[in-house]
Amino acid sequence: MIAGVAAGHPATARAGVEILADGGNAADAAVAAALASCVAETVMTGLLGGGHAIYYDAATGVARNLDFFCAVPGLGTEWHDPELVHLEVPFGAELVHYAVGPASCAVPGVPAGLGALWEAHGLLPWARLVEPALQLAHDGVEMPEAHVACLRMLEPVMTMREGARMYAPGGVLLEPGELLQQPGLVTALESLAAEGAPGAYDGTIGASLLELSRERGGLVTAEDLGTYAAAWNAPVETVRLGRRFLTRAGLSGLPETIGRLPSLAGLSPAERLVALVTALDDAAGPETHTTNLVTVDRDGNACVLTTSLGLGSGDWLPGFDLHLNSMLGETDLLRGALVPGARMHSMMAPTLVFDAEQLDLAIGAAGGTRLRTALVTVAAAILDEGVEPQEAVDRPRVHIADGVANAEPGADEDGLAQLEARGLTVRRWPERHHYFGGVSASAAAGAAADPRRSGVALPAPAAG
Repeated sequence: MIAGVAAGHPATARAGVEILADGGNAADAAVAAALASCVAETVMTGLLGGGHAIYYDAATGVARNLDFFCAVPGLGTEWHDPELVHLEVPFGAELVHYAVGPASCAVPGVPAGLGALWEAHGLLPWARLVEPALQLAHDGVEMPEAHVACLRMLEPVMTMREGARMYAPGGVLLEPGELLQQPGLVTALESLAAEGAPGAYDGTIGASLLELSRERGGLVTAEDLGTYAAAWNAPVETVRLGRRFLTRAGLSGLPETIGRLPSLAGLSPAERLVALVTALDDAAGPETHTTNLVTVDRDGNACVLTTSLGLGSGDWLPGFDLHLNSMLGETDLLRGALVPGARMHSMMAPTLVFDAEQLDLAIGAAGGTRLRTALVTVAAAILDEGVEPQEAVDRPRVHIADGVANAEPGADEDGLAQLEARGLTVRRWPERHHYFGGVSASAAAGAAADPRRSGVALPAPAAG
């Protein structure tokens, strides 16, 4: 596989490539790129969110999942249901219900996850990995078109409190190409560089989060932060058409979907569309705002890493410009009783695919309930049909939700007609849209990133 980085923003990809050029490996590049995404992609993610990753160590041939998703808060106190702020946000043709506010914030996992990834596999000093993100925070970062489109949809949340200063300076939302200025992130990242990842829990950032939680009725406690830890575990393995898929289960539903998807090789476009829709069961729910990245180094190590804030609570740590997550307001993730200290559920599915012992594909996706559709559609095109990765990512997607087949422009009309004959309503979207998820992938034929999220794939510089 070709060394490089695929990510959801040009600045995120450049940060990872900078670290690869400086002698870092795939873990170093993933940490640096993820930190950069917490500056460049704050409409999608942030340092106070959560995530999942999978890392492949080429020297040992071992792949492991890393769980750093958010945990239910409330340790050391008597549990009470969070008091949330309820909003209706226009999303495409629908109004979608969201619940935000300081009490929607769960225990963040991103700092712990990046710290665990670096400790287990990193080569470069931690402070060096913070530098690209810190430079972005100093300079400001250009807003790409897809991120602005998302910002417009999320304006009611993103312009609450401190958000108005950053995302709507002078009372006007940022436009594509304008600089997003988040000066507080300089202070936040300087503390993270000096204190390491633990500082987000027992240092400067952690203290600020606890203070805000106390002042505004949040649920996060000192015991929550003191006991949180990222967890390495074995991936779930599924064999399909002679290839091994290593991923995670849970709400992702990916192992089950992969297991029932027939080969798409040799099928007509209509047959492919129907086969994909049949394998991808109906799934509905609100959009979560997520980003994904893939890093590969010259030694064959690879990392797929996905992070999210949910929607974001509408609260930022004063002086740090760090948006709180809203995971306790994400109805799709609330399955069963909320037990303080327990990990929350997630749809994330960072995935590695092996042909015999050779790594064939590293792929992940963003997009909430659309995540699985996006990932499976792209992976099947690359693996079954031999489609170039970027072409596979660019292909139109069809996602089924509540009996409606949502179709991007260019989706095969014969296939859509067959879905209508089954009784599905077909909603033809007027343009390609971030609703349909954001995929990052790296394969032997090259890397790819999703234009729906203004993604970019960059090769590592030639060794010199």
